[in-house]
Amino acid sequence: MKLHDLKPVKGSRPKDTRKGRGVGSGLGKTAGKGHKGQKARAGGGKGPYFEGGQIPLQRRLPKRGFTNIFKKEIVTINLKQLEDNFAADEVVTPEVLVETGLVKNVRDGIKILGNGELTKALTVKAQSFSKTAAEKIAASGGKVEVI
Repeated sequence: MKLHDLKPVKGSRPKDTRKGRGVGSGLGKTAGKGHKGQKARAGGGKGPYFEGGQIPLQRRLPKRGFTNIFKKEIVTINLKQLEDNFAADEVVTPEVLVETGLVKNVRDGIKILGNGELTKALTVKAQSFSKTAAEKIAASGGKVEVI
């Protein structure tokens, strides 16, 4: 026996009643919907959010703020992370940061922040730097390059 051979036992699945067909179904003419009215019509009835004329929930709740679709998403990296993951005299670029796993996705750019100490001379290429990060990189003998 295969999956496509499986069938329900005869009689276990009743046939759907075909409404409005007249003879035999017992649901001819109005098809069990009664006479006239909104619910008797095609597509009749209220929507799922209708609350009987009461002001619906989505209109009662306050609307606050907005979503800025032009916002730049900048990924931040601290000097401590560069210290832990790179050897002296290495060139650190966004591509290298993705390869090492420090950054998943570059998005709109990478900003280097000055949290932590840097003892190695690194050449760091990124979209932006904080003042303290740029100072610490230069103090350790490295270079800062804005892409």
